[in-house]
Amino acid sequence: MYMKHFLWLLLLISTSVTAQKRKRAQVKADNIILVSLQTNIGYLADDKLEGRRTGTKGEKLAYEYISNEFEKIGLKAKGDAGTYIQAFEVNEGKQVDTSTQLIINKTVLIQGKDYFPFAFSANAATETSGAIALPEGDAAWFIDLKDLLVENKNNPHFDLEDSIVKQANKVAGRGANALLVYNSGNVNDELKFEPKSNKENVKIPVLYINKETKQKFFKNETISADIKINISISNKKRTGHNVVGYINNGAAHTVILGAHFDHLGYGEDHNSLYTGSTAQIHNGADDNASGTAALIELGKLLKKSKLKNNNYLFIAFSGEELGLFGSKYYTEHPTIDFSKANYMINMDMVGRLNDSTHGLTIGGYGTSPVWGQEIDANDKFLKINFDSSGTGPSDHTSFYRKDIPVLFFFTGAHSDYHKPSDDAEKINYKGELFLIRYIYNLIEKTNNKGKLAFTKTREAQPEGRRSFSVSLGIMPDYTFSGIGVKADAVSEGKVAEKAGIKTGDVILKIGDHKTNDIQEYMQALGKFKKGDATKIFVKRGSEELQFDIVF
Repeated sequence: MYMKHFLWLLLLISTSVTAQKRKRAQVKADNIILVSLQTNIGYLADDKLEGRRTGTKGEKLAYEYISNEFEKIGLKAKGDAGTYIQAFEVNEGKQVDTSTQLIINKTVLIQGKDYFPFAFSANAATETSGAIALPEGDAAWFIDLKDLLVENKNNPHFDLEDSIVKQANKVAGRGANALLVYNSGNVNDELKFEPKSNKENVKIPVLYINKETKQKFFKNETISADIKINISISNKKRTGHNVVGYINNGAAHTVILGAHFDHLGYGEDHNSLYTGSTAQIHNGADDNASGTAALIELGKLLKKSKLKNNNYLFIAFSGEELGLFGSKYYTEHPTIDFSKANYMINMDMVGRLNDSTHGLTIGGYGTSPVWGQEIDANDKFLKINFDSSGTGPSDHTSFYRKDIPVLFFFTGAHSDYHKPSDDAEKINYKGELFLIRYIYNLIEKTNNKGKLAFTKTREAQPEGRRSFSVSLGIMPDYTFSGIGVKADAVSEGKVAEKAGIKTGDVILKIGDHKTNDIQEYMQALGKFKKGDATKIFVKRGSEELQFDIVF
């Protein structure tokens, strides 16, 4: 009897000691991750990276740092030509080349100060003459915007550039070889060179001259001046870089983990919510140094783990803040066989888990039936907000488009979003550690599930949708740089699909309203209400088609 009690006591003591050792080991492992998170987020969100804007020196510092971390983990390089880096182009719109010139009576004027060409101007060189009061034949013609601005001062639908385009085409048809635009009135025209303009080019050079230039050379509107014009406008591009690493377990399928590492720089791309007048660095600690740091930690955990039934692909994306450029490029130029892709987990802004509410959004919940089986909707610690849609304003959307199940982890919006105040000291590091463990456990649960079934979901509506009473039912391709709005996806059962519009079609016009770019597309939708019938004009390959639709 005594011996039995003694053995039981030894077993109890041994179990207790083992549990304490495990607890100490866990605490030690957690502390290592916490230090690593602070180090990695601290570096990526440091001022010297100047906001990690795509295509800048700061982005280069970031992708070199991430590449180095991937290499230290032991991830295999899976980018271009045996490197971790996958480069892609970002079209920024148009730029005025340095060869552009306007010379009046042998005086060389300064582009951007004395004049500027419109983005829809023809690229051409011409030596001509012109007088404001004498619009004749093969010469430069002029238009004054004064009366036009006064007439339309209270017209919210008036498009001044459209009026100039129409006037340019009109005078070109009457023999003009250039058009000079000025404003002698007091109503501000707010005109400038618009690099993102997708208006169709006219046939002649079209330039804006300021009041000082007009007064200096054309004060007497009957006297002709000698004019020399050379307009050169080209596409402005920069290069972004994804970072791609791989764990090859020799498995049949690959789990993809991703997070974007780019941010807003100084806000040059006009996607900042900062309202100050002095340009400031947007460090993007939560958005999305936090997700990038989580990606690195999951790489370490999975490299050391016994979870060998999947391979693992790790992608740090750039160009997300510009419209999912990096992830879209990767899905169109994958470095693994996409038929063997299992599922994709995207982490975007995972560094602000609230200590009191423990709120977490998980998107993509409806993209596989497995998510409902393995994710506890009544988690005792987390208050989870589920979004079934596989689409949304982050990189998982690009993978969902390829029929890959996705999950999107997001700890919520906050007052520092897209502002210079999103700094490293505001990150909840223990909360992010908890989330990393949570995601790892989910990956562990799916280790023996094989290839997860994919399910199509509803489309998340674009931001601003509530201001419209109608929807066409397409997801625009924000990376498309041509004229029109390209359908990146067409929603089932919606207006576009019923009419016969397909993914890849380019929307050129809705009714009488041109849709040269996203902004014009939104404006066009605002002209219609439910039940309205109209025609929609699209380009499919080299063919132009039109369809009858009813909203």
